[in-house]
Amino acid sequence: MPHHLSVRIDPNSGFCFGVIYAIQMAEDILDEQGYLYCLGDIVHNDEEVQRLEARGLRIICHEQFAQLREEAVLIRAHGEPPSTYQMALQNNLTLIDASCPVVLKLQNRIKTSYDKQERIFIYGKHGHAEVLGLLGQTSGNAVVFENLAELLSHELPANITLYSQTTKSTDSFYRIKGELEQRGYQINANDTICRQVSNRDKDLRRFAAQYDQIVFVSGTKSSNGKVLYQVCQETNPSTHFISKVEELRAEWFQPGQSVGICGATSTPLWLMENVRDALLAL
Repeated sequence: MPHHLSVRIDPNSGFCFGVIYAIQMAEDILDEQGYLYCLGDIVHNDEEVQRLEARGLRIICHEQFAQLREEAVLIRAHGEPPSTYQMALQNNLTLIDASCPVVLKLQNRIKTSYDKQERIFIYGKHGHAEVLGLLGQTSGNAVVFENLAELLSHELPANITLYSQTTKSTDSFYRIKGELEQRGYQINANDTICRQVSNRDKDLRRFAAQYDQIVFVSGTKSSNGKVLYQVCQETNPSTHFISKVEELRAEWFQPGQSVGICGATSTPLWLMENVRDALLAL
């Protein structure tokens, strides 16, 4: 008789409230009218996107959005720049705005800073949906940087207004702030990192330390997935990254081992449950 694995899903993993809200909104409208346009991937998880597409969600890019007339379009949790809202008015589109409240608050703060003509630097990922929405608040005039080295390659003003994409690591943000202050810059730091995301860091370290093996489930496009996977890996070197059940390998596990399953803020619970069922069937 094989000694089966004992498997547990991390209770703190899975969708953040911004994503839950956007998907709930999409599902309600799909139930009502059978189809719905969504600007960009509703969530950075291919499995969840496929599930919703099967229910009638139509994911479109900005070029397709520009061609649409008289339709309803969902704005996902990541938010959008002002230009998207202007185009919707011109083309008589109804926007169903599921922008996350944490992101909207950040957009407003950046807009206020920009109106005061502050020099704005945003710690975030180039080209990321949320970051494009933030840049739009400054008419594209803020500087986006992914790490300290990149930031220092710019001509920096004496006074710097610092912001961050909501899913970045708080530790890194404060390290960058400290480093700049040591170099003599005046920093007006706005910590706009989502606590639901940053608290996962600590929770995840605690969770990952308790198991022989960790299976981290996340879409490959998820920024937050990459960060949280590193956290797991640092805490527990026996961490495996998968984006779907088919990527599980029986040879990773020894009989009788304990396995923890966790994921990103964009990982659906149903997917982690499928992974758990597959592990229990090994």
